[in-house]
Amino acid sequence: MPTEASPPRLTRALSGIQPTGRFHWGNYFGAIRQYIDLQPGAHQAADEAYYFIADLHALTTVRDPPVLRGFVRDAALDLVALGLDPDRALLFVQSDVPEVTQLAWLLMTVTPMGLLERCHAYKDKKTRGLPADAGLFTYPVLMAADILAYDATVVPVGEDQVQHIEVCRDLAGTFNHLYGDVFTLPCPRLVEGGAKVPGTDGQKMSKSYQNTIEVFEEPAALKKKIMRITTDSRPVDEPKEPADDHLFQLFALFADAADREAMADLYRRGGFGYGEVKQRLLAEAGRFFAEAQARRAGLAADPERIEAILAAGAARARAKAGAVLARASRACGLDHGPPPVTGR
Repeated sequence: MPTEASPPRLTRALSGIQPTGRFHWGNYFGAIRQYIDLQPGAHQAADEAYYFIADLHALTTVRDPPVLRGFVRDAALDLVALGLDPDRALLFVQSDVPEVTQLAWLLMTVTPMGLLERCHAYKDKKTRGLPADAGLFTYPVLMAADILAYDATVVPVGEDQVQHIEVCRDLAGTFNHLYGDVFTLPCPRLVEGGAKVPGTDGQKMSKSYQNTIEVFEEPAALKKKIMRITTDSRPVDEPKEPADDHLFQLFALFADAADREAMADLYRRGGFGYGEVKQRLLAEAGRFFAEAQARRAGLAADPERIEAILAAGAARARAKAGAVLARASRACGLDHGPPPVTGR
């Protein structure tokens, strides 16, 4: 006898981004563009999408309160301007969902020290002889709580973040082994192409290296940064391999297939100056972000709209995280409930 097919598993995408400065090209092509593609209704859509501004994580590096508040506001403006649609995806601030930090403690009780000692961010600081606080050490546990609190099934990440998803799965698996089927185990979704966006010096674009180009850079500053991009000293007439050149890699982010191929042919023939490529890059980047620039200006003039978007997102996120926290709390024995209400 044929049996009724089970319904397809709900795909819930989730990711967070730190407000440690203005978003740059690496943030956009490495993460934000994929957020937009995963929104319900987009061509690679998930069924649901949750995106948060990770201000709690940012506390490990940003210790100036007004600066952090400004970064959070700018992050919300930038994300909506770039195409994150609050009618199709939740956008909220991490600290507006306190259930996540409560869940992080439950996970901390099943987290082996050795697992955290092997994580990249902590190991890197220790190797370089830099001080590492408990916030950095336990960062992967809070990240796991960020994911597990919403029963996320898909987490878009770059290759350097896959380890954190593995840690999340390990902790969820341990908790489930001890207390039953509590958490959904998420899967990473690697950024398409996996290429790192080069900075103005050819290294990976990163605020840490001070080599970034901001998405919403002022025109004069944008031109100055592009014109100062480091290039080699090979003669103008010498043919060059485009794949090995970080200036070409930046141009390729914005150009369409035909323009990329034409530029690649120019590299291979030689007989051009890097200034020509920089001018083309400046024009292509300006066109690419022009609509987002206009949207951001409108949003900045209506701050109450952004506050309403974040409040609505947080309310829905708290409802989901609260249900997951209650489920986890009951499973491990914290099920005595709140004290009775007294008085009138």
